[in-house]
Amino acid sequence: MARMLEGFYRGLLYLAALFMVLTLVTILLGVAGRQFGFDIPGLDAYAGYSIAGALFLALPAALRSGDHIRVTLLFNKLTGTPKKIAEYWCLSVASAMTVYLAYYAIRLAWVSYTTHDVSPAADATPLWIPQLTMAVGSIGLAIAFLEDLARKVFDHERILVPSAEMARVE
Repeated sequence: MARMLEGFYRGLLYLAALFMVLTLVTILLGVAGRQFGFDIPGLDAYAGYSIAGALFLALPAALRSGDHIRVTLLFNKLTGTPKKIAEYWCLSVASAMTVYLAYYAIRLAWVSYTTHDVSPAADATPLWIPQLTMAVGSIGLAIAFLEDLARKVFDHERILVPSAEMARVE
């Protein structure tokens, strides 16, 4: 199961990288259009969709690698039972919040799909398409937090607080 989830997170990360490349391409097309006198309607909107897609799809992999911002000042001072309680509390709250986010991201995309909502920009893109990346990334993040919580509960502990090496980089 862990191997399958790691593959899922890696796949989302590869999609995020693809969206970063698409962001670069759309920006370069916009620059070229200004230089050579042609216009592609909605190009700015597509760059925005690509950036949002890259951000949300990279969230689970960022959590897995310890790249999310964490408050380590308190955790480094805690030991024993208070530290375990704080870790359970943080993982439980983060899991609940990300499940809530994923639910409403899915709901947003579904409502946009069923109401045929389109972008008000010149591209008139159906909004459910870019919102889908937000929903998938949110689902991935919720799964990653739930996995961390399950590992903590079943003593297959994954470190919540980054190591000293990682903390030094922050």
